[in-house]
Amino acid sequence: MTDIAQPQAASPDSRFAAKIFPSPNHGERKHPDGTPGRRPDMLILHYTGMPVAGEALQWLCNPVAQVSSHYFVFENGHTLQLVPEGRRAWHAGASHWAGETDINSCSIGIEIANPGHPGGLPDYPEEQIAATLHLCRDICERWSIPPERVLAHSDIAPGRKIDPGEKFPWRRFAEAGVGHWTEPAPIRGGRFFARGESGQPVEALQAMFAMLGYGVTVDGIFDEKLEAVVAAFQRHWRPDKVDGVADSSTITTLRDLLAATQNARTA
Repeated sequence: MTDIAQPQAASPDSRFAAKIFPSPNHGERKHPDGTPGRRPDMLILHYTGMPVAGEALQWLCNPVAQVSSHYFVFENGHTLQLVPEGRRAWHAGASHWAGETDINSCSIGIEIANPGHPGGLPDYPEEQIAATLHLCRDICERWSIPPERVLAHSDIAPGRKIDPGEKFPWRRFAEAGVGHWTEPAPIRGGRFFARGESGQPVEALQAMFAMLGYGVTVDGIFDEKLEAVVAAFQRHWRPDKVDGVADSSTITTLRDLLAATQNARTA
């Protein structure tokens, strides 16, 4: 239910937002046990997936829509804050990462104006990417969000969501300290796993995805759900070919990313 009793702040939480354009669609952040007051420790990036940015903004601020985000970045880089960072915006939907199922309570969401795959997935303009990067760095620094907790909407909801898409410059963001990255392994031939296969190698693949954070059932069956997870991983970390097939490039990139993540945690 929309909480309209919260007073509106006079200025945005981030200095990289031009002003507040308030959405009524938010609530209280909660810990897994239901107690209030959880701090955000994840950052989720989305695209709007609508042809016109202004219409997407109005939808995120419409109480009928029951959706929102903390920030909105136009194609020219102009940035608005819709929901206070301390509040629970409604951007993630049904999602999962590293055991978390209420992603809205533990994350900050940014909507980036782009027609998305339905509109041909046009390139993100430089002004928009630069503005988004500044905003992300500011949020991560203030909330101490670790790189491995900066994710795509498609990562936390594989199959259901595919944004912000394979054209989003994750490598550039990671090089600037936002998100994590490892150089994708070259795409070659060789053994691969695809839908319909089963057995111990598939179980090992599932275990690696689960270790990274994806909501994967480790049962040794390569089904439609695992195919969606593989595609989501490729869309973020091996974007040159997104097909849901676990080829040697995908598996090696996953292994290398896991190793880099674990090294960063113990450094």
